[in-house]
Amino acid sequence: MTAEHGPILLGQRVPGQAVMEELMAVQSVVRPRTWLQRVFGTSPLSPEAQPWYKGALGEIAVGRILEQLGPDWLVLHAIPVGRGSSDIDHLLVGPAGVFTVNTKNHSGQPVWVANRTLMVAGKKTRHLYNADFEASRASKLLTAAVGGAVDVTAMVVVVDPKSMTIKSRPDRVVVLRDGQLLGWLRHRKSELGPADVGRIASAAVLAQTWHRKPGPAGDPEGLQQSFIALRLLVHQALRRRAAWALGVPVAGLLMLANAGHLAAAILQSLGGR
Repeated sequence: MTAEHGPILLGQRVPGQAVMEELMAVQSVVRPRTWLQRVFGTSPLSPEAQPWYKGALGEIAVGRILEQLGPDWLVLHAIPVGRGSSDIDHLLVGPAGVFTVNTKNHSGQPVWVANRTLMVAGKKTRHLYNADFEASRASKLLTAAVGGAVDVTAMVVVVDPKSMTIKSRPDRVVVLRDGQLLGWLRHRKSELGPADVGRIASAAVLAQTWHRKPGPAGDPEGLQQSFIALRLLVHQALRRRAAWALGVPVAGLLMLANAGHLAAAILQSLGGR
């Protein structure tokens, strides 16, 4: 923060911003596909970029759900926290309390939860530990900024899993599918009055509350446009692979890729930004 420019505010950061920044950095060193690779539908994503791409899709999906909470809630995305490049996927401040939301895109994979264990396709993860740590850190930082105790609830939201089995619910972390998130929040009883929500929200929106040396806000709109363009290429490659698998000739395959309509659909899925 400088006297000239004033405090750095987080309200303009978009869902998945930190992940998209990493994705674009990784993709910037990837060689463009050859003509033949494009014809046969080779993905434009490098192997290193694929997890970042999937993560961005998950955070964008959850961000669209959170847009529906309404004016009583402050919703922040991709909050830089600590000293390095860590971030909080989503932070919610509203009548039901304060929540950190850790989004995990496990599309098409089975998820199993019991007490302190969350497994994806039979493999243990650190999702619960990380979410609990994230909420504890958020509580300490907000408490220091506000000057009074701020309780923060940890959440893990799993996007589009094949199945989700909860044998026993974790004590310290709420685990939900993305489709359950909005209803769960709306049915929570009120914990904070308008004055408390406003006080906590005023601290939460300041970048210096979270990070020792907060950087510039960046260019969220330009980043989104770059992601939309990349997503379009990924979809086109997928369609071409599918067409080849069905035995469609190259000429017919190229006619299938209606880039204009697909780009418009993607823009709409991101909220038209």
